[in-house]
Amino acid sequence: MEQFPAEEYALPFFKELGYIRKRCPTCGTYFWTLKPEQETCGEARAEGCAVYSFIDNPPTKRSYTLREMREAFLSFFERHGHTRIKPYPVVARWRDDIYLTHASIIDFQPYVTEGIAPPPANPLVIVQPCIRLVDITNTGPTFGKYVTIFEMGGHHAFNYPDKEVYWKDQTVRYHHAFATEELGIKPEDVTYKEEVWSGGGNAGPCLECIVRGLEVATLVFMQYKVVGDKFVKLPIRTVDTGYGIDRFTWLSQGAPSAFHTIYGNLLDEIFKMTGIGKVDRDLLVKVARVSSLISLDKTANMLEIRRKIAEIVDIEADKLDKVLSPVENAFAVADHTKCLSFILSEGVVPSNIQEGYLARLLFRRVYRLLRMLGITDRLYDVFDMQINYWSEDYPHLKEMRNEIMEILAVEEEKFKETIKRGEVLVKRIAQELKTKGVKKVPVETLTELYDSHGLPPEIVKETAKNEGLNVEVPENFYSLIAERHMQTSKQTEEVKHEKWLENAVTNLPETEMLYYKDQYMKEFEAKVIKVFEGKYIVLDKTCFYPEGGGQPADGGFLIFDGDKAEVVGVQKVGKVIVHEISGEKLPKEGSIVKGAIDWEKRYVLMKSHTATHVVNAAARRVLGQHVWQFGTQKSVENSRLDISHYRRLTREEVQKIEILANEAIFRHIPVEISWMPRTEAEKRYGFRLYQGGAVPGKEIRVVKIGDWEVEACAGTHVQNTGEIGLIKIIHSERIQDGVERLVYSVGINALKDIQKNEELLWRISETLNAPLEKLDKTAEKLVKELKEANAERRRLIKELAVRDSTKAHENTAVFKTEEVGSVKMVLYDFGEDIDVDRMVQTANEIIKRDDTTVTIFYGADEKNARIMILAGKTALEKGVNASEMVKEASKIIGGGGGGRPNFAQGGGTRVEKLQEAVEKAKEILKKQVKHE
Repeated sequence: MEQFPAEEYALPFFKELGYIRKRCPTCGTYFWTLKPEQETCGEARAEGCAVYSFIDNPPTKRSYTLREMREAFLSFFERHGHTRIKPYPVVARWRDDIYLTHASIIDFQPYVTEGIAPPPANPLVIVQPCIRLVDITNTGPTFGKYVTIFEMGGHHAFNYPDKEVYWKDQTVRYHHAFATEELGIKPEDVTYKEEVWSGGGNAGPCLECIVRGLEVATLVFMQYKVVGDKFVKLPIRTVDTGYGIDRFTWLSQGAPSAFHTIYGNLLDEIFKMTGIGKVDRDLLVKVARVSSLISLDKTANMLEIRRKIAEIVDIEADKLDKVLSPVENAFAVADHTKCLSFILSEGVVPSNIQEGYLARLLFRRVYRLLRMLGITDRLYDVFDMQINYWSEDYPHLKEMRNEIMEILAVEEEKFKETIKRGEVLVKRIAQELKTKGVKKVPVETLTELYDSHGLPPEIVKETAKNEGLNVEVPENFYSLIAERHMQTSKQTEEVKHEKWLENAVTNLPETEMLYYKDQYMKEFEAKVIKVFEGKYIVLDKTCFYPEGGGQPADGGFLIFDGDKAEVVGVQKVGKVIVHEISGEKLPKEGSIVKGAIDWEKRYVLMKSHTATHVVNAAARRVLGQHVWQFGTQKSVENSRLDISHYRRLTREEVQKIEILANEAIFRHIPVEISWMPRTEAEKRYGFRLYQGGAVPGKEIRVVKIGDWEVEACAGTHVQNTGEIGLIKIIHSERIQDGVERLVYSVGINALKDIQKNEELLWRISETLNAPLEKLDKTAEKLVKELKEANAERRRLIKELAVRDSTKAHENTAVFKTEEVGSVKMVLYDFGEDIDVDRMVQTANEIIKRDDTTVTIFYGADEKNARIMILAGKTALEKGVNASEMVKEASKIIGGGGGGRPNFAQGGGTRVEKLQEAVEKAKEILKKQVKHE
């Protein structure tokens, strides 16, 4: 990466205070210090530049709690002209490229940093809860240098070409004043290390702030866009600072670990639960001071790390491991349960996709840690403590307590089922690997088992070991998995287009969107701007709605020169609307055309789109605040809404949602639509706005249905909910783990669906000769009688099978018995009476009497032939394979088949070839049997 020249860091501040620029002989980086005798950069890191000298020796004027440090930071910058901003959610639903908020600058990307929208204040200060799951493996062993959830303090300034707020020099002065004046740290204890920062396509010089070995803040000066391997200057220069509020707190207390300062009594309670008891504090202090010297990179080996630490602190490695392992696991439990509590409190449902995948990863790692500590029964106690502990600062945690606990209960049950199913799967894979001569489970298999089946590598290791296979789990396994799933492309309100279409409309003027000015407009006149590819037309204005946000494009006609062309597709490409028409005749560029939309279709879609918002809000009221729109599609006949939910919807829940939705309709709630600046909309309505995914632009279109629902939405809507008329939920289904689908119809189509159900009930009533009001009782009676009849049938089949089995070993007209080597073959032609249950039952009874037997049962009606082969245990030991016989025999009768070595069946349509197929099975059997 390109390095910045020294003058980028040579600030007036350093010269005024007498800072000296040096180069660290250990790590090679440049740094600024007030101590002439300081030789290294002063950061405690693997290269050995320094150790943590603040532990048991805090440099601040007093000790701070995390809450006190947070307030000290915010208040300091408020006094220095910054506006305090409330923290954003940890789930970054306003972004289409990431799932979780991992830095305070994420709150303002890309819209503020790229100049699309103004910041909520300038300058501003914020303390943002952040989540970085790439550090999940290092959470415990580094004593708090790395955690999955932390609080980042950011004071941000956005410098425009015509407005300079403050830049590098003032940024460093602010940090120095906070550290020395506010916290009382001696100026000579503060070192500034030069670095290059790059991320999210932007870059700039940065300074890392080091105090007694601990990096407590990073001051980034974002001023470049990364193009290839070059830096191109940006018009907006952003001060992007990250103060580790947790680290500053740790620094002020000088505790053995950051976990002691962050969690306090909560950590003590976890220690008590685990039975760890009183930990040797002196030993923890020794280990903490040198823990930073040990590299925990992607190639780290934990055993080797432990040996190095043991050697430094002068203790046996085994003894050190015995003390540290449960402590580090307890650290990780405290961190991970807080992290998961925050994620679940914002409506994330654990699943196998998107942010739900990351929530599930966290839960299963927590469960594994609790299992190692022997306290899985305290799972809910730990989460309850976390919610109580953090609710004072983040009250939404308490509001979501019941939903969090219910989600955890469902997830625990799913995990137990996964482990149970997984043991069978791992055994099968182990057998396959051993057959190939493989003695070690590959890492790729571990990854696949986790991604596809949710099986943690530790569970795989236990089962594989019992099967004689070795499993080496990479120390950073969970970090690798998390890193793969942290960034991705998410659902947005925009539709993606092919590049050639984007190029075709480049430089065309913006199309005036009449469908926003008047959603009830049915006809209009417009000028033709461009005609291309023999079917695409761009107008200067249009009321044809383009496809987007789950709403299909409008249909209709363009009328010109006495001709009429059907509009079969409409797309919005950037700010240009492209109409696709059918027919040979095209309007001329520059001419005036008349447009007429298919109003009946449009009006139904308007009702359906508003209904989607109504149903979504109803579902949230019935099921809980964790419900978010996952996807939607509207159509004329019916529409669908996919929502996040952790279990299958019950009939009662669906009915409640339907009733609530229709109550909203009967209230005739006005639907208000307005364009609002993004920051104003977020401030007024919160991030629930982004139900349909990330919405681009400086301004966003807000659709507000009274006190019922408010969303950012680009679709067309009715003026009040009463126009919808009626909503009927047709059915619900689970489309994937954690996502429920509601299919519903509106207006006259809803009435038609109700009438269809009524018609079905009437037909059933007539068939059963029972009145509607007694239909349920009649059906219950019939089902009961059917069960009794089936039970009697099974009893009779069993009786026939036992009777037949006594004759099977005699060579009769019905059974043909033949000795084939050391096994006995029994043939039975069932003729046209192909009763599979009877065939299986009879074969089992025969084999029960003599397990050297192989039964070959067959039969055929006018259209289909069937063959079924079963083999006893001893017959299998003699080399019999029923599956092999059936596969070859089925080919002869023009079909297919298969199964297991002891049981297989097949069929085909070449009835006349059945006897030939039986002879083929007999021939294969004779080859299989090992003659004694």
